[in-house]
Amino acid sequence: MTKILLLSDTHSYIDDAILKYVSQADEVWHAGDIGDLKVTDAIKRLKPLRAVYGNIDDAKARAEFPENNRFKCEDVDVFMTHIGGYPPKYNARTSALIKSNPPRIFISGHSHILKVIPDKRYHLIHMNPGAAGKHGFHSIRTMLRFTIDGRKIENLEVIEFPKR
Repeated sequence: MTKILLLSDTHSYIDDAILKYVSQADEVWHAGDIGDLKVTDAIKRLKPLRAVYGNIDDAKARAEFPENNRFKCEDVDVFMTHIGGYPPKYNARTSALIKSNPPRIFISGHSHILKVIPDKRYHLIHMNPGAAGKHGFHSIRTMLRFTIDGRKIENLEVIEFPKR
C-alpha cells in the first residue's frame, strides 16, 4: 500500500503545516505551479516526489519537471499535467492522450478548485487537489491524500487549512 499526498498551485509557498502531511505520505505528487523550487526541494528532502510544471513556472522548474507525467503507482496508471480540463470536456492537448490510452487516475491543477470527478466514459478518476499556496482567489487552501493498494484507490481525504 502506498500513501499519496497530492497538491498543486503552491506558488512558492511551503510551510510546516504542508510538510507535516508530506512526512506522513509515502510519495508526494505536485500538479504544477510550483513557483520557487524551494517548495519541491523541501518536499524531496522528506519524501519521493513526482511533479509537473505549471503555467507560472520558470525555466528552472521546466528543466527539472515535465509538462506531462505518466507513471504507474503499484498497479494504477496515472497521468498528471497542470492544465487539463475536466470530464467530459478535457482540453484539446490532453483529450487526445486520454482517448488514445485512458489512465486510471487523471490529475490536473490550475483552477485552484478542488474536484474529484469520476469519468464513466473513460473509466477514470479525475483529481484536482485545489491550491495549497496562498496566491490566488481561493480562500481555503486544500490538498488530497489517498492510498493505492494494488489496483485499488482508497481512503480519499480532503485536507483543508484554515482561511488565509
